[in-house]
Amino acid sequence: MKTTLAKTSNAAEKTWFVVDAADQPVGRLAVKIAAILRGRHKPTYTPHVDTGDFVVVINADKVKFTGSKETDKTYMFYTGWVGTAYRRSAEFMRAHKPEFIIEHAVKGMLPKNRLANAMMKKLKVYAGAEHPHAAQNPVEYKI
Repeated sequence: MKTTLAKTSNAAEKTWFVVDAADQPVGRLAVKIAAILRGRHKPTYTPHVDTGDFVVVINADKVKFTGSKETDKTYMFYTGWVGTAYRRSAEFMRAHKPEFIIEHAVKGMLPKNRLANAMMKKLKVYAGAEHPHAAQNPVEYKI
């Protein structure tokens, strides 16, 4: 039996998936999205090659937090200057930038290298139910 490794030239066939985030827990949703972005759902998966597909996430503003994370969870930002670290709650982020919640969770589940930057470019997150990627004929991905 021979093991075959994917090459960047062979990993060209990318499909588009649409994921509805309404009433889905953030962590469980992010795990499945990260697996699609990495290509773990394909038989040609190779860790050092980007074999993943594109993911369009809709209804990011309707994502669900379990427990009391809606008010207790905080996201920290730092400008680089002394004393300029500030925190925002998940409740604040949902109201002002709901796309960030899913992007942040998915980015934390990808490898920490340059390959992850290429994978994150294949993630498109939208707060509402509309998205401009109808021309790519995305397939609905059931979670």
